[in-house]
Amino acid sequence: MPSFVRGHLYAVLAHVGFLVFWQLAVSIGKVPTYILPGPIDTFLALGEPSYNWLRHTWITALEIFGGYGIAVVVGVALAVLFVWIPALNAALMPLLITLNMVPKVAMAPLFIIWFSYGVFPNMLIAFTICFFPIVLTTYRGLVEVEPELLDLVKSLKGNRWQIFTKIQLPGSLPFLFSGMKVAAVLAVAGAVVGEFIASDSGLGYFLLVQQNALNTSAMMMALLLITGLGVLLYGTVAALEYVFVTRKGISP
Repeated sequence: MPSFVRGHLYAVLAHVGFLVFWQLAVSIGKVPTYILPGPIDTFLALGEPSYNWLRHTWITALEIFGGYGIAVVVGVALAVLFVWIPALNAALMPLLITLNMVPKVAMAPLFIIWFSYGVFPNMLIAFTICFFPIVLTTYRGLVEVEPELLDLVKSLKGNRWQIFTKIQLPGSLPFLFSGMKVAAVLAVAGAVVGEFIASDSGLGYFLLVQQNALNTSAMMMALLLITGLGVLLYGTVAALEYVFVTRKGISP
């Protein structure tokens, strides 16, 4: 069995084992459903049509993937500008570090005041939380290129664009994907925080509504769906990393 397939098989077995342990723990321990439902009771909540799972999941997915996508585009573009214009890096990088120290959760109410509530402000919160790791790791990858290699390309009359596309960008991919993996986790947190503060749809909003009703099974199902969206985003990034980095043997 190939190591790649074997590694994923182990991961699947670990998740199945966790679900079995969870079900056995609540069954043997006779834990009340309103405290901790088992996986069976949790998944049965998916059959309730009044919960409108599809709509809430779609809204949260839009916020997570939208904010994350904007962060990747803006973060990579800004990192490239920092490399091409050192003065811009000297001026803006310290400012970005300072702004990154501001608690994004504390800023969420301000976003609601400035942009009302809904998908866009929650997407913006996800963007602000996951933006900085992408900028930082991409910039590091672009500047950590062997000077001898750059001198060789310059001696062959390579222009800035050729140096970037042939040398800097491929060499920065391991760093970029590392930042994208960290950002994937943060994007999920950012979108859900926005839904907690002010929203009328999404899985975070649904979770709060069910909390007031003490509907623990629906709350657990909402948590599993949020987790599933995060795993989907992280898995997509990992798959792209395998295609563009691991399979091609690129290393930092």
